[in-house]
Formats: sequence, structure tokens, C-alpha cells
Amino acid sequence: MSRKNLETRIRILNSAWKLLVGSHASAVRMSDIAKQTGISRQAVYLHFPTRAELLIATTRHIDEVKEIDERLAKSRSASTGLERLEAFVEAWGNYIPEIYGVASALIAMQATDEEAGAAWSDRMGAVRHGCEAAVAALERDGRLTRSLSTSEATDLLWGQLSVENWEHLRHRCGWTQARYIIVLQQTLSAALVD
Repeated sequence: MSRKNLETRIRILNSAWKLLVGSHASAVRMSDIAKQTGISRQAVYLHFPTRAELLIATTRHIDEVKEIDERLAKSRSASTGLERLEAFVEAWGNYIPEIYGVASALIAMQATDEEAGAAWSDRMGAVRHGCEAAVAALERDGRLTRSLSTSEATDLLWGQLSVENWEHLRHRCGWTQARYIIVLQQTLSAALVD
């Protein structure tokens, strides 16, 4: 890809990002993104043949800009399953506030917008993969609770780390971010570690 094409692609992704956190996220169309970027709608389609591809690429672009791989390095290099679990909860839990605007938009849109649903499913699939890795590390160490299968343990971890759960505890219940992280680490360790 030429430098000019790469620059245009990044401008498109940044425009989509900006529009998704705006007040009318549910109405974000390819033409809106084109207008925000200052290019034609056809030019957007040259880079992203479908809106679903654009929304998925936008969420992945956010992860890249916000350096999610670096944030997960401590979890991925942990020497024990418990360390991996705690580091994963910390990394993902502290990332949620930074992506909350886009996440909220995609969650709200997914009921009526298949493409937004695909983008959100793609990102939540990545989170589930991280949950599976943490559970596998506990199992490898012989520390995974016997009361749950590996699939159930992954389900539980994934559910507790949902954006909706974070939103409920932080916004509705008034928990601080630090309290959210500590309580989730303690609760999930108690639930998953034998």
C-alpha cells in the first residue's frame, strides 16, 4: 500500500472513530465517514468494501493506537496462571474506560445493525481469547477450580469482564476504577483458582 493510500486509510479510520463516539453514532453511514474525512464515498469504499469491514478495522485501529498489545504483555509473559489472570483483568479492565464511547455505540447499534454487531463480536472474540489463555494457564498450573469446566471458567471470566458489567459497577454503582480492578481480581481469583 502506498504511503498516500495508508494515510487516507488512517484518516478514514480516525474519522469513523470520531463519529462513533459522537452523539449520533447509531446513524454513522459510509457517507458520514467520507464527509468527515473530506473524501468521496467511493474513495471510502476503495479502502473498505463494506461498512462491516470499516467498523471492524476501526476497532482494531483503536487497539493499535492505544497499544493494547503492550498493555497485555505482562499477562502474556506471566510465569503463573494466577499472575496471568490478575494481569489480564488489570489490563482489560483499565482499557474499558478508554474504549467506552466506541464500545457503547457498537453495543447500542448491534441490535439493529448487523455490521456494528459484527465489529463488536470481533472485538469481544479477542477478549474471549484472552480469557481462554488465562484459564488455560490456571489449568496448566493445576490451579483451575474443579467446580467449573474450562469452558465454564472462560464464560465466567468473559462475562465478568464485559463492558456492560464495568458500566454497571462504575457508572450506576459509583465504584472507582481502582476499586473495580481490585474487586474483580479478588472475586475472579476466588471463583477460578483452586
